[in-house]
Amino acid sequence: MRLVLNPPYRLTLCSFMKSFEQLRIVFFGTPDFAVAALKALVDAGAQVVGVVTAPDKPAGRGKQLQASAVKEYAVAQGLYLMQPEKMKAPEFLEQLRACAADLQVVVAFRMMPEVVWNMPPMGTLNVHGSLLPQYRGAAPINRAIMNGETVTGVTTFKLKHEIDTGDILLTKQVAIQPEDNAGTMHDKLMAAGAELLVATVKGLAAGTIQEIPQDKVDAGQLKNAPKIFKEDTLIHWDRTVAGIHNFVRGLSPYPAAHTMLTDKSMKVFVTHTEQCTTGKATGTWETDHATYLRYAAADGWVYIDELQQEGKKRMDVVSFLRGFRG
Repeated sequence: MRLVLNPPYRLTLCSFMKSFEQLRIVFFGTPDFAVAALKALVDAGAQVVGVVTAPDKPAGRGKQLQASAVKEYAVAQGLYLMQPEKMKAPEFLEQLRACAADLQVVVAFRMMPEVVWNMPPMGTLNVHGSLLPQYRGAAPINRAIMNGETVTGVTTFKLKHEIDTGDILLTKQVAIQPEDNAGTMHDKLMAAGAELLVATVKGLAAGTIQEIPQDKVDAGQLKNAPKIFKEDTLIHWDRTVAGIHNFVRGLSPYPAAHTMLTDKSMKVFVTHTEQCTTGKATGTWETDHATYLRYAAADGWVYIDELQQEGKKRMDVVSFLRGFRG
């Protein structure tokens, strides 16, 4: 994927009178993906004056309160922590103003009201797991792999009213290898995003960042990345073997593609394919009860290599077939 600027385009030069180390930064984030970015800022010497994350939530069988990954890191580093239930709550807004942030950074966090993202003089920047304007939305990593992309990346951009549409600051391309899935790309983009965030904040402080409106970037036909629901993970066997293979990769290991085997639901994590004429109706499955389980697709066979049938553990197909009596 190649990003091309269509001239002429408007550039806004951001120049501020504080060094990187002097900038007061408030960080917003919740999961592991955000921890890498926060840690990169701290390790680079940034002045993180506040961290905002989700409230603790019940988890597990005992429903004990579980802290977010960002909270655990912030507490360990002795950073000032805020966990608002409501982003517009007066007490939270008072806490946030008291931080006197020059800049806010958002990585993998919920929607923010304008009163929050428009508060600091330098605005609020976000780290997104795609090459914007491609794959705007909640699931950019999954959707890029599901669509068979070979290149994705990370983007830093300024927040505005419409989701993921703010002016681009910096981008970094990351290749999607044939063996990659959503899990491996999550880790690659997490590291790339953390590195790009530090470069972006340093560039803003130095006044070397040129803000580029997304409507001035020629990225070809735009593809979106909406949130993935359970019904979106069902495998449709009338698709091509390549399409199904990418679909499985893009949902592995979580939330995982699924299909039916006998009368039980089965999650599918790893596949390989054989392009051929099967002579079978799409969705027909067959097995030798020893080495393979395969489904007929539009143009060949899709072999299931790792799976988890309802009520069982995740396992490789050989282990599964030892106990399979279907």
